[in-house]
Amino acid sequence: MDALPRWLDPEEKAAWNSFIRMQETLIGRLSRHVQADSGLSASDYTVLVNLTERGNGRMRFLDLAKLAEWEKSRMSHQVTRMVKRGLVGREECPDDGRGAFIVATPAGYKAIEEAAPQHVEHVRRLFIDALTSNQLSTFGRLSQRVLDHMEKQPD
Repeated sequence: MDALPRWLDPEEKAAWNSFIRMQETLIGRLSRHVQADSGLSASDYTVLVNLTERGNGRMRFLDLAKLAEWEKSRMSHQVTRMVKRGLVGREECPDDGRGAFIVATPAGYKAIEEAAPQHVEHVRRLFIDALTSNQLSTFGRLSQRVLDHMEKQPD
């Protein structure tokens, strides 16, 4: 017999619903702004920011997909679109014949360098400015706690 679901109580449900609505609204607005300001999709921006900030301009395909929390197929389609537009390139991995590196091109670097200042201003205006320094610190700690908790959980 299956265990009964652990339904959310009213306080838990309110917290969860507020978080989801905030997250979806924030991501939606930031996505629309990055598209309007730079012509990059939110997915373009995600790939380029991960490559340039965390990957020193190049990352293994699977590492990039994992960092973005995307399925391999989604990353593959996104990279294909970006290759066609000249924002990234693919390079074979010499020590793994099946693996590949995704590399930001000069056009990709230019695109992210032009988009990032406007994007960070929208992040500041829509998110950072809504919180006091203490609230932001608490929010950061709580977010990290949830992330750490998820790392211990099976998918």
